[in-house]
Amino acid sequence: MSVRMLGPVEVWDGHAWMPVRAAKVRTLLAILVLNRGQVLDRDWLIDALWQGNPPPSAAQLLPHYLWRLRTLLPDGANQVRTVPLGYLCALDPGNLDHERFAALLEDGRTAAAAGQLDPAIATLDSALALWRGPALADARSGDLLDAAARRLDQLRVEAEEIRAETRMASGRHVEALPALTELTAIEPFRERGWHLLILALYRAGRRPAALAAYQRLWHVWTDQLGIEPGHGLRELHRRVLADDPALLGEGSPGQPATGLAPRQLPIGVRHFVGRTAELKELTGLLDEAASAVVISAIDGTAGIGKTALALHWAHQVAARYPDGQLYVNLRGFDPSGAPMQPAEAIRGFLDAFAVPADRIPLTLQAQAGLYRTLVAGRRVLVMLDNARDVEQVRPLLPGSGSCLVVVTSRSRLAGLVAAEDAYPITLDLLTAGEADDLLARRLGPARTAGEPAAVREIIARCARLPLALAIVAARAVTQPAVPLAQLATELREARSSLDALATDDAATDIRAVFSWSYRRLSAPAARLFRLLALHPGPHIARSAAASLAGVPIEGVRPLLAELADLHLVAEWVPGRYTFHDLLRSYATELVDTDDPVADRRAAIHRMLDHYLHTAYAAARLINPHRDPITLAAPAASVTVDDLADAESAMAWFTTEHQVLVAVVDAAGNTGFDSYPWQLAWSLTTFFQRRGHARDAVTTQRAGLAAALRLGDLAAQTHAHRGLARALEQAGNYAAAKDHHERTLSLCRQLRDDLGAAHTHFAFASIFDRQGDYREALSHTRAALDLFRAAGHETGTARALNGVGWFLALLGDYPQAIALCQQALDICTASGNRGTAAAAWDSIGYAHHRGGDLDRAIDCYRRSIELYHAVDEAFQEAGILNHLGDAHRDAGDLAAARDAWRRAVDLFDRFGHGDAAGVRAKLGASINSR
Repeated sequence: MSVRMLGPVEVWDGHAWMPVRAAKVRTLLAILVLNRGQVLDRDWLIDALWQGNPPPSAAQLLPHYLWRLRTLLPDGANQVRTVPLGYLCALDPGNLDHERFAALLEDGRTAAAAGQLDPAIATLDSALALWRGPALADARSGDLLDAAARRLDQLRVEAEEIRAETRMASGRHVEALPALTELTAIEPFRERGWHLLILALYRAGRRPAALAAYQRLWHVWTDQLGIEPGHGLRELHRRVLADDPALLGEGSPGQPATGLAPRQLPIGVRHFVGRTAELKELTGLLDEAASAVVISAIDGTAGIGKTALALHWAHQVAARYPDGQLYVNLRGFDPSGAPMQPAEAIRGFLDAFAVPADRIPLTLQAQAGLYRTLVAGRRVLVMLDNARDVEQVRPLLPGSGSCLVVVTSRSRLAGLVAAEDAYPITLDLLTAGEADDLLARRLGPARTAGEPAAVREIIARCARLPLALAIVAARAVTQPAVPLAQLATELREARSSLDALATDDAATDIRAVFSWSYRRLSAPAARLFRLLALHPGPHIARSAAASLAGVPIEGVRPLLAELADLHLVAEWVPGRYTFHDLLRSYATELVDTDDPVADRRAAIHRMLDHYLHTAYAAARLINPHRDPITLAAPAASVTVDDLADAESAMAWFTTEHQVLVAVVDAAGNTGFDSYPWQLAWSLTTFFQRRGHARDAVTTQRAGLAAALRLGDLAAQTHAHRGLARALEQAGNYAAAKDHHERTLSLCRQLRDDLGAAHTHFAFASIFDRQGDYREALSHTRAALDLFRAAGHETGTARALNGVGWFLALLGDYPQAIALCQQALDICTASGNRGTAAAAWDSIGYAHHRGGDLDRAIDCYRRSIELYHAVDEAFQEAGILNHLGDAHRDAGDLAAARDAWRRAVDLFDRFGHGDAAGVRAKLGASINSR
């Protein structure tokens, strides 16, 4: 399937390009395509689609628009997917014209920089041929799409400029003129376009036209901006007036006819891959710049590829800075611990410009002044690599707005951003595709294609860190006969990933590289870094980090900020931190050697208490009618998150979902056996409501194993029952029944009648799923008797509703309605909305089967409202299915389809198999029209 964005939005239907006529669907498609490959949260998508002002019905309208969009696209359900956390556009980038354009632009730029002029022009011709008008011409609604369209339009302008400059470099000046004339009319405030036009006119023998173009430029800028053209344009005008013959022979616009122009940039990375978005951001800075010096601050952790990106980009834009390119490695994190002094760097710059020694002042301030005088009004690129801090950088900044400064550092140079308006870019790990591309380019595609499994393992064990991948690739290149599988095995079997990636060069040895940053930490921050290795990941909140370290949350903030500043951790989202696997390996080595066993166990204990007590409180908020369990008091210095209500509790569970699964496993592996089953108990309701059957089974199995190790029969009762429910949710009914039988046996042994009641009630659900309603009714009646005998109000209400439900399934509708109404009365009095929702569904079903469709529809709607209010989306999906059936039987197919679509969207969100049956009904209803 293909989509065109470079002009009006269109889709290929297999035969022809078709417009997307519905405005909302067109906007939705544009948003999804521009965020291809990213999971878009439903609420974010609603906000974007309605530009921050959604109607009350937005949550219902979004699935409808998604359905309409999918019907437009061949294989639309696979191309626009509903996934657990939202929606995902899975289109191939090769089928999107704006992504093909970006790739061609990059290829053309690279070819031009390498002097391959004709191939560069041909590639840029192909790129520009994709345009049919302004980007998103019929979908520029709202700030989001308008900004995206402007970015695409600017890339088109940049492509035109590069093509014109390349044509001029090949002597085709006349051929470049039409596009440049149009560009300066469309973008009158872009200095580069005017520079190229004036120079092309002069070289084409049209000196009066070149001078007239400058006069047009001068009038436009002074009339509309109130400023005169910059130094570069004024100098070009002076030289055209003087009929400077040197202009005819210079390959790059603006290059001075005389004077030394240093070329200090080191050679770029030969096999550079990825970083497309960052490269676009950096180039966009130059296009937006007016008169201020452009400063880009690229930061990121050790080995992430900061220097490689900076050099790659610097070589791409070097032609724009013909008056010189300066480079210095400031050694901010050198193993020697001796960063370069600014005076030494400036002296190197002065030497590059061949300033005589007797003219170089003695003081740093005077040297900096001379340096700035030399570059004033000149187009010079300055790369300051591996900076330690802002104080090391600031004296090296030129004062001229014609210059570009690129700074790389492991630290976030916040002061540079605040005071000098530097543009910050933080590098993340390579994507799996980029890592694969890196290995393929270094080793050859045939070698990597021949061992795909080994390549995947190498990438995983190198944590997608460019430096680590480069080290492994270097070994592979020097040992061409060694299979990649052997290198993967070495990585797997090494004492740690760091041993396998060690080299003789301290500059590229992973352990040494990380140590350079670690040695800069304060003692408390270093201790926290080590302790973070004890956390199972994949990310950690401030409160959990505070508990791990045994400090107040106010005390952990500056420690995390210190770690983040040196990129030993990354702030994944505000307030949550992570670090990649190689840093984890390094931290693990440190904590094992530097922290006593007792200290490590105390830290793990505090961490587990944080998660258990917060999860338990959250579980009680979202299901307050559930029978509680008893926990030991948390250890000292543990921070328990304060959750205000059920909504905040569900949000906490959602955020910590993967962390909690990992924590359950970690608790069992470290000997804290009381925690896995209690954590699994606390997660039960959340997993059920969100449909996370697999995670429920995993955590409950771990909980049961821990309870068995403890020899705690009561804990085993909870764990067997929890595992049975999880297995049922996963569809493994035979295993679920086995665990329920074991639970009933334990309850008899412990004389736990209430536990037996809960087990009978849960047992009935399996027989319900299998269609054995009489056996289900028998277990539910047993549960009702036990609940009533114990005076358990919530259990009694649930069991009454259960008996009524099975009677309805067996055809006794009046008795079913009477019993479910009793359950509803109890729930209304106690405020139990979850069980009330179930009762309304049961009553609705009885009315539905009894032929009273209006009453049934009303009851189903009440059930849906209550399930929605308690955030039980999975249960809500089932009732929407019932509601659709009732509307269909009432002859209202439009309402039936709407309910079924909403049900499918919810089932798809959980990846649940019930979606297939509902989708089949939906398809049949559409085909019957």
